[in-house]
Amino acid sequence: MTEMAHVLVAGASRGVGREVVKCLREQDQTVTALLRSEAARAELEAMGVAIALADALNVEAVEAALLEAPPIDALISTIGGLPSEGERADYKGNKHLIDAAVKAGVKHFILVSSIGAGKSVDALPPHVLEALGEVLKEKELAEDYLMASGLPYTIIRPGGLLSEPSGGEAVLTEDYRVAGSIRRADVATLVCQCLTSERAKNRVFSAVDRSKLYGDPAFEVFSFT
Repeated sequence: MTEMAHVLVAGASRGVGREVVKCLREQDQTVTALLRSEAARAELEAMGVAIALADALNVEAVEAALLEAPPIDALISTIGGLPSEGERADYKGNKHLIDAAVKAGVKHFILVSSIGAGKSVDALPPHVLEALGEVLKEKELAEDYLMASGLPYTIIRPGGLLSEPSGGEAVLTEDYRVAGSIRRADVATLVCQCLTSERAKNRVFSAVDRSKLYGDPAFEVFSFT
């Protein structure tokens, strides 16, 4: 994808989504943030980001936001919820985004999921799975739905998320047995790299910091070149 393409980011109000928006704007990408409330509008607009309002759990609102916006080249979703929340967006919200992206002719859908979804369940200790099990099941359903949608996709499963400054040791791997922690800003950098990489399409990655691995596993790092 070339610079100045139109990228829609769902989940841009905070966390990894906000870091993704920062990264995209640093690259002069045209960005629309999909928000479910006005709370983050002023901050994002100050960054040069357009705003579309829609709750991902409302299928009609999501379709309207995507189909009424200028043509969207890529959609990045970082939406999700906590185990304590009731109806979460991890599966249902992402399903609505995927369906709308198909109708809108989106060329690349990047889903930020989590280590512990799919086969990477083997990488996490039992106490973590017990705490996050329901959320991870929903994330796995979203991954499966995206892979079956026909959209060109990239799925990125970060490890435990940290709010520290970028450490420069973050990597992607297709080895689902790897787990560890990673800074949110570094996840965003990897997402932005995948956005412009043909090699990253139709792949599922785990994202970790090489200095913050669980154990000392040997694994192959994904190369964008």
